[in-house]
Amino acid sequence: MTSVTGTRATALRATATSYDDLVAGVLRGEFGPDPAAERISVAFTTRQAVRHAGRTGGYRNEVLSLRLGEAVGSCAVEPGELPDSTVEECVGADIAQLLGHARLSVRVAALDAYLMRVRPHGPGGGARPCALPAGSSLEKSRARARAVVELIDAAPGATVLVVGVVNSLLEALRARGLTYIACDLKGGTTEWGEPVHTDALAELARCDAVLASGMTLGNGSFEPLREQALRHGTPLVMFAQTGSAVLPPLIGAGVSAVCAEPYPFFWLDGGPGTLYRYGAAR
Repeated sequence: MTSVTGTRATALRATATSYDDLVAGVLRGEFGPDPAAERISVAFTTRQAVRHAGRTGGYRNEVLSLRLGEAVGSCAVEPGELPDSTVEECVGADIAQLLGHARLSVRVAALDAYLMRVRPHGPGGGARPCALPAGSSLEKSRARARAVVELIDAAPGATVLVVGVVNSLLEALRARGLTYIACDLKGGTTEWGEPVHTDALAELARCDAVLASGMTLGNGSFEPLREQALRHGTPLVMFAQTGSAVLPPLIGAGVSAVCAEPYPFFWLDGGPGTLYRYGAAR
């Protein structure tokens, strides 16, 4: 029988070369206990609408979360996309089953839950905890943005491709003297009227660094982005509520740094919280 200590030691040693390689490694038991023996006890969704004071626009979030023991894994979805029956399908199912689920969001949340349990965020896993102070939703959003942007190794004047537009992140990039190209599948414009491009891969070659949301895991755009960043030698920094435990094992395989934010996220509570940063730092 594998001890908890032995399982954690195995998980800390294991890395992956791609998302698919990571899934295969989990299924082979390289990261910890047999995923077929690990069952989800609770599944739930979190829905929110936001309009920060002083901002002209707002947005909605919907997140699928799965609980495995003390760990919670999450994946954002498009609002209204997930049938209510999905949470019932997940409860009682084992991780191996869910890694083969028809919905990518379920597969990502299950992988995240498993890795959160066997490889929890903390100094022992290579993370640098970063305190997130209490405050309003906008104050906490801006504090998170500063922590994320500090992971970008780029001099003032450099151009950052931002995949997954968050206005507080754009604000923080401006404060560092960095220019950016904003990309999001929804298109539109930023808070400052700048165009939001929809094809990130088409813009990557003219950027010095990439800052991307973990939501790319849930919509299937992460792997093409990782592969192209690796091919171009472009640093790829990930900020992740979706898949916060999925991305750290990919550092060195196209991912240069990760700011991980496991559930509960900053927008759920006004109190203090903790982010976990991996990889490059200024």
